Amino acid sequence: MNPIPAKACGPGRPKDLEKRAAILEAAKDLFLEHGFDGTSMDAIATRAGVSKLTVYSHFTDKECLFTEAVREKCAEQMPTALFDVDVSGSLRDQLIAIAHAFFSLVTSDASISLHRLLTTGAGGSTKLAQKFWEAGPQALQCAFAGFLEREVAAGQLQIADVRRAAEQFFCLIKGDLHARQLCGCANASFDKAEVDAHLAATVDMFMSAYAPPRQA
Repeated sequence: MNPIPAKACGPGRPKDLEKRAAILEAAKDLFLEHGFDGTSMDAIATRAGVSKLTVYSHFTDKECLFTEAVREKCAEQMPTALFDVDVSGSLRDQLIAIAHAFFSLVTSDASISLHRLLTTGAGGSTKLAQKFWEAGPQALQCAFAGFLEREVAAGQLQIADVRRAAEQFFCLIKGDLHARQLCGCANASFDKAEVDAHLAATVDMFMSAYAPPRQA
């Protein structure tokens, strides 16, 4: 259930990691500002301070650049190490850490803006929305499902369908707080105590639902 490693999107090896990072940062900003169709590779090159040829030396096309930008954003806040089983710590603490990282990711200004962009159709085609899903939510669910599989093997959880359990976990984490934010409600802002309480209650419910049977 581990996610498939990302394939390189540009021909050859990246020549300059700093330029690659600048291109990705420029792309993320411009996609949010102008949508996918309204953003050109020329504009990305200009914003990044590089030539158009340099952009294409790192990324084969605009779709590939969009996919890599989404993947990098997820990796920034939810690195793969987050899903490594910590045998020295408690399962609850690790689930709380994963929950906080995911909630911070989906409630960030960039994530909310991108979600609205895609759902209104301003982001581009259905194919683009599918690429976003595969590079972001689906990849994270796959990584978390792998984590759950390892915990099941260790006897910490009892789950018949880890894929479905992973989907449930992330949907529960979003909860009412994320829904209010997406809708732009006036009361969409929330303090740390409210978030902490929501995430702790969600993790406790998840663990209760999938706790292994107690020995008599």
